[in-house]
Amino acid sequence: MVRHEASVIVLAGPPGAGKSTVAALLCDELKPSVHLHTDDFWGFIRQGYVAPYLPESKQQNDVVMGVLVACAFGYAAGGYQVVVDGVVGPWFVGLFGAEAAAREIASHYVVLRPGRETTLARATGRGGDALTDPGPVLHMFEQFADLGAYGHHALDSTGMSPVETAHAVRRGLAEKTFLLGPG
Repeated sequence: MVRHEASVIVLAGPPGAGKSTVAALLCDELKPSVHLHTDDFWGFIRQGYVAPYLPESKQQNDVVMGVLVACAFGYAAGGYQVVVDGVVGPWFVGLFGAEAAAREIASHYVVLRPGRETTLARATGRGGDALTDPGPVLHMFEQFADLGAYGHHALDSTGMSPVETAHAVRRGLAEKTFLLGPG
């Protein structure tokens, strides 16, 4: 296990990109570490839940992301390496950047962006409670097509195994390719 200075690593991308698998691999290497799976935060809503990919979910999503950011940086302030795994689009990155600056804690934004067919095959082939409906999957895939100012935060993992992807993420973190805030 490698010990690092505390930071928040946002591992984003569309459903099926491999975020949860890669996040687990990263957390196995970082010490001490916390893996925050964003889907869990939406799952805490007992009444009034709106699927987060629907247009009418904006207010809910703003609240959930605010809670998630506070949680992530709370752990990081306690000395943990935090990997936030979820569909965190560039429209939410400012929340992480602002908190990183306010707390002077390094924050990274990594977007796993495999090709369209790879993403669709991975997402629709999953089991359990995972989102497998091609419509929302492709909608979210398109939302990551143009990252604007965050384009250099994308990692094309189309032909990579999870281990290879985790290695590429670790290399990018070391080289500060994905750095958002202080570091």
